[in-house]
Amino acid sequence: MTAIAFDTLKFAKRLKEAGFTEQQAEALAAAEAEFVEENLATKRDIAEVKRDIAEVKRDIKELEAAVKRDIADVKRDVKELEVTLKRDIKELEVALKRDIKEFEVTLKRDIEELETRLVRDMKDLEYRMTIKLGAMLVVAVGAMAAVVKIL
Repeated sequence: MTAIAFDTLKFAKRLKEAGFTEQQAEALAAAEAEFVEENLATKRDIAEVKRDIAEVKRDIKELEAAVKRDIADVKRDVKELEVTLKRDIKELEVALKRDIKEFEVTLKRDIEELETRLVRDMKDLEYRMTIKLGAMLVVAVGAMAAVVKIL
C-alpha cells in the first residue's frame, strides 16, 4: 500500500492542547500514524483492487467460455460415440443373426443325418432279428420234427 499523508505534528499539538503531555501526545500520534499506515487504503490501493477484481472477472469469463467449449466438445464426442456404438451394435446384431441361422442350418442337417442313420440302423437291426428269429424257428421246427419222429 502507498503511504497516507498523516500530519503527526498537528495531531500531537491538538493532543497537547487537550491536556496530554508532550510524551503522551507524541506516542499517541506515532501509534495513530502507524495504524493509519497499516490499515487504511488509499484511492490508489482501491483502484488496484478494482483492477485486480476486473482481471479476475475477465479470467473467470474466459474460463467459463473455455469450460463451455470443453462441454460442447464432450457432448459432440459422446454423440459420435453413441453413433459409433449404435452402428457397432447393429453390425453385431446382423452377424449374430447370421451365425444363429448358420448354426440352425447345421443343426438341422446334423439331426437329419442322425435320423437317417438311426432309421438305417433300425432296419439293419430288424433284418438281423428277422434272420435270427427265422433261424430259431427252423431249429425249433427241426427239433419238433425230431421229437415227433422219436415219439
